[in-house]
Amino acid sequence: MKHTKMLLLFCCVLVAHPLLAQKTQQQPLNIGGAFLLVNPDARSNGMGDAVTGLEPDANAMFANAAKLPFAGNWGVSASYSPWMWDLNDHKTHMAYVSGFKTWEDQQSIGVSVKYFDYGEVVFRDDNGMELQQYRPKEFAIDAAYARKLGSRYSLAVSLRYIRSELGNGTYNGQVQKPASAVAGDVGLYYQSYADNLDYGNRFCWGVSFTNLGSRLKYTDDNNRKSFLPMNLRIGAGYSFVHTKEHQFTLAMDVNKLLVPTPPIYKLDGSGNPTGEIEKGKDPNRGVAEAVFSSFGDAPGGFNEELREFSIASGLEYAYQHKFFVRTGYFYEHPNKGNRQHFTAGIGVNIGGVTIDMAYLMPTSNSLIQRRSMVFTLMYNIFPQK
Repeated sequence: MKHTKMLLLFCCVLVAHPLLAQKTQQQPLNIGGAFLLVNPDARSNGMGDAVTGLEPDANAMFANAAKLPFAGNWGVSASYSPWMWDLNDHKTHMAYVSGFKTWEDQQSIGVSVKYFDYGEVVFRDDNGMELQQYRPKEFAIDAAYARKLGSRYSLAVSLRYIRSELGNGTYNGQVQKPASAVAGDVGLYYQSYADNLDYGNRFCWGVSFTNLGSRLKYTDDNNRKSFLPMNLRIGAGYSFVHTKEHQFTLAMDVNKLLVPTPPIYKLDGSGNPTGEIEKGKDPNRGVAEAVFSSFGDAPGGFNEELREFSIASGLEYAYQHKFFVRTGYFYEHPNKGNRQHFTAGIGVNIGGVTIDMAYLMPTSNSLIQRRSMVFTLMYNIFPQK
């Protein structure tokens, strides 16, 4: 491939998604648009990417839009991240804006836009001559509708348009071109308060299926379509010592990709894959089949299926709901992406305006994850009580 910075590196490394082969007989996961899994919110980033268990706000659309009816009357949020700045000199940036409105404390609509800019890429031939410059970028536009089912439950559906522009030109006989897709989310959320040990405690949980949609087609070859990063998220949170002065919140999310696990292929005499499957299932499936079969298609059986779950956990301390300190940890199995990092975050709330900052510190020596910072500015209006 005749360029200095392969676009595959952008897809796999810059977006921090598990595209590493587990064994020599296995191929990388066939997914595109992995930027959709990057959490744009500094608050939940500071808690190890544990999103579901936090109090609902304007950033709920990223993980579970069903939280919106519990988030107040209306709210807006803007986030920015110089994403993994120490990985390369391409100045990768992520920007995200979102907003919502709730009527009669029962139903909400929300919108959001996420944008990834990977900076300038120079394509060269084998002799070092410059062929062209290109600026890879991706974005997604979301719209959601959520409604309460009683006083404690809510349900939401979201629609998403995705545009992925990672390459341009002809390489290895294939014409690279931008790709588009449409997808949807479905979310369920529960929230309740109770007075335990003389404190007003809060408990919540949620389930969401995200990025369920059509495949991305970067070339004219119909056999080379990429799955979106379809994902299952199950999470919960518990707030205790919930007084006017102090509040602690524990949160945890478990994620599972709903895409085909690459099979193990037989090797020829030179040690190269032959294309004949030795263990596992054919990854060329329809979207619906891929979602349902993703729970039992790993060639390593049940043990490998368990390794495909990642865990996000975090703790937040709030003083008078004006000052926040957060920490968390994210774990993904080394053979399934190897994203492992501690997180730290702080936040302040002044007159309804919240400013949050998060810092991600990787704990594994992997090309997948690098240090990152995320900043969020948010304004939320709650109903008068």
